[in-house]
Amino acid sequence: MKKLTWKDALAPIKNSDFFKDLTAKVNREYAEHKCFPPKSEIYRALQLTELGDVKVVILGQDPYHNDGQANGLCFSVHEDVKAPPSLRNIFIELKDDLNVDRTEKDLSDWAEQGILLLNATLTVRAHQPNSHKDLGWETFTDEIIRQVSNNLENVVFVLWGAFAQKKAALIDEQRHHILKSAHPSPFSVHRGFFGSKPFSAINRFLESVGERPIEWQDY
Repeated sequence: MKKLTWKDALAPIKNSDFFKDLTAKVNREYAEHKCFPPKSEIYRALQLTELGDVKVVILGQDPYHNDGQANGLCFSVHEDVKAPPSLRNIFIELKDDLNVDRTEKDLSDWAEQGILLLNATLTVRAHQPNSHKDLGWETFTDEIIRQVSNNLENVVFVLWGAFAQKKAALIDEQRHHILKSAHPSPFSVHRGFFGSKPFSAINRFLESVGERPIEWQDY
């Protein structure tokens, strides 16, 4: 059986006038302003986690907006920068949940195990959070979520916070498993993220459907 690929699944939207317009807007933003992540990393989440390999989807809102942080994977940063508060809180919960001490801030090893680390908006102007939310990215990333929902079975969708939880409308809850909690940001982490134990819940579900659990620690 042919492996499911993003190239095939996203061909209709990528060949559309909408996507050409979005690309032109993004190129103009990068030409006229400092933007993140680097252009070569805008689609890194799709490059590291092929459609047919997706086991888990973690949804973020938009990339980190400070210098050197964003690397194309939600909540992940390059190793040479300080971990942002949300990522630090994710690691605190990981330690509490599975007694895993993780130090690597680049989450590409998670992506390579089948975790799609997807932001709803894939680019941002430097130091201006949510500055690209109206470019049209969500039309594209909503289609990514739909393709996962429609083409795969038994994917764990991790929806942290109110923004991500709105995306539940795109997911077939009969075919997939949805985990919801508060967002790991400092503003909401004590409202239900700490203590939610998402990492053990993900692995329990994957094992229940015959999939290999995620190895969360760094190597």
